[in-house]
Amino acid sequence: MNGILLVDKPKGWTSFDVVARVRGIIRTEIRKSRPEVKNVKVGHTGTLDPSATGLLVLCIGSYTKKVPEMIVHDKTYEVEVTLGATSDTGDQEGEITVIDKAKVASEELVATVLNSFVGKQMQTPPAYSAIKIDGKRAYDLARAGKEVVIAPRAVTIHSIEDVVYDWPKVTFTTRVSSGTYIRSLASDIGQKLGRGGYMSQLRRTSVGRYSIDDAIGTDELSIEGITEHLLEV
Repeated sequence: MNGILLVDKPKGWTSFDVVARVRGIIRTEIRKSRPEVKNVKVGHTGTLDPSATGLLVLCIGSYTKKVPEMIVHDKTYEVEVTLGATSDTGDQEGEITVIDKAKVASEELVATVLNSFVGKQMQTPPAYSAIKIDGKRAYDLARAGKEVVIAPRAVTIHSIEDVVYDWPKVTFTTRVSSGTYIRSLASDIGQKLGRGGYMSQLRRTSVGRYSIDDAIGTDELSIEGITEHLLEV
């Protein structure tokens, strides 16, 4: 079985949970006719945090060779940022610190700040990330209370659209380059507004030319569902 499978990851699932579920279903089916098969190759083209939802692009069988080229695709997200507070992880899962007497930002200021992030820029990934520092994951170092220093990296925010603002929430759709951290973008937006901010919701809707509209839900994961939705390109 070779191809690409688009899955709509629900909240609470890790990306590995989805990979493991698909791998297990395929392995069970293959072993019916080929019991000697021990391994089924399944890989994803970009992690989603457990608290995030949306498109996970899986490569199955020989298509796992395509993972490196697909990881670099642009991605589109629906984002909610909560202003007037910060999070040590950059999202709703961390320790939230409310900023006392944070003033309500005007619509004009919010629009100006959001627009200022469109384009090429240097972005510092969050301390609670899977980036390796001297062989160790940054989030493991952060959880151990150690100082985490990650060098800024070049990213591109192609667009920020469909903005809806109702203090303290601002939602928008953004298309970004590979390697962009939306948690960092949310924190940077809050910092530039002078009110603090963190990512309170995230949903990925596209990876390259692949859309969430064509994805299968985890409740549909079966050998029949996988076979029906498997793409060959």
